[in-house]
Amino acid sequence: MNSQEIWEAVLAEIKLNLSKANFLTWFKDTTLLEVKDEVAIISVPSNFVKEWLEKKYHKTILNLLNKLSPEIKNVQYVISSSKKPLLKTAQKVKTFLPSNDQMLIQTTINPETNLNLKYTFENFVVGSNNELAHAAALAVTENLGKKYNPLFIYGGVGLGKTHLLQAIGNKVNKENPKAVIRYASCEKFTEELVEAIRNQTMSSFKKKFRQLDLLLIDDVQFLAGKEKSQEELFHTFNNLYEKNKQIVFTSDRPPKAISSIEERLRSRFEGGMIADISYPDFETRLAILKTKTQIAGQDINEDILRYIAENIPKNVRELEGALNRIIAETHLKQAPLSLEETKKVLSSLLTKNNRYISAQEVIKKVASFYDLDEKLILSHSRKKELVKPRQVVMYLLREEFKYSFTNIAEKLGHRDHTTVIYACQKVSEEVGQDPVFSQEITLIKDLLYNK
Repeated sequence: MNSQEIWEAVLAEIKLNLSKANFLTWFKDTTLLEVKDEVAIISVPSNFVKEWLEKKYHKTILNLLNKLSPEIKNVQYVISSSKKPLLKTAQKVKTFLPSNDQMLIQTTINPETNLNLKYTFENFVVGSNNELAHAAALAVTENLGKKYNPLFIYGGVGLGKTHLLQAIGNKVNKENPKAVIRYASCEKFTEELVEAIRNQTMSSFKKKFRQLDLLLIDDVQFLAGKEKSQEELFHTFNNLYEKNKQIVFTSDRPPKAISSIEERLRSRFEGGMIADISYPDFETRLAILKTKTQIAGQDINEDILRYIAENIPKNVRELEGALNRIIAETHLKQAPLSLEETKKVLSSLLTKNNRYISAQEVIKKVASFYDLDEKLILSHSRKKELVKPRQVVMYLLREEFKYSFTNIAEKLGHRDHTTVIYACQKVSEEVGQDPVFSQEITLIKDLLYNK
């Protein structure tokens, strides 16, 4: 085989084990230039790709090359000097400019399933933060109703829960068009239930949600305190589960941390597979940005992508929002932005991320998370259900916002500062020992920083 045939065979093998988005991100425009002195010289389009292949895929590439051509003992990556122009014509700019903030992929809703067609497994970037959830979601599509039923995916705001949830539905719908699928946010489910009660059409409502092959419910934490919705979802769950129909839920917190929810419903959530999505690490954030630029057909300088990834470390949705701004400015300017120009464009977004957060706001968010009245946290009651949230407030004020122990004591109802010291130490120890509690703290932080 010649160099081209060898590389095509390697790419074909790699493609089997990667999502389409990841494959295009890291292997598009790569070429085996030559084999010289037992070293395969591979051309890559940028230093960004070069570093990623060296770190993540080097062993795989070398092993595959060696199998096909045993004389190859090592691999060297060289950056190609050819660069694609960012914009070819002004007309191209005009046709690309979007009419709303969903710049990267046009939104299309399937009216029968209520699924957004842009959410697929192919454009979902897999990293260490979401590997388990991704694998479980894929397994569900291959064994509908038989494996991981129900599947419960939880994690903070903007980390990809809805993407995975709808990717399940879109994949099942594509492979089995006859399957009856319904995606609904918890809010939408409740709205339809209220409407059905009001119009005396409960039989139609039940038929709609109980004759499904796949039910996808988003943000079930909003069921807290809604007794009628909980009851109807409980009976819907039982009806579908008994018929081996697949059910998938998402939430911003694990089942145990959802307050004001019936224990029988909580036990249903915990009866299958529970998978979390945490914040992506730096490498995964870079991969996400790279994938989205590929989808948008853009060529953004990798220093700019690194700057975005470094300065927006948590929320994937905000990563995409920052990238959208850069793309919009690029099209308005009709030329690539410099790093300094990028910093100016994103300055307002980064200022928002670092905004001042008051002690009252921390109390309000913690109270909301635990479904409590703010006044109860400030009270001197020693009830167990109040002590924990109060200690969490103290911990956050100390660790995140550097309040003094005395100041925290003053903000929390004129307490003794030694009480605050004890609370901070206790929460810190529990965060290190209890993964579920640690996740609760992370989710509360997410509520604070993503107002």
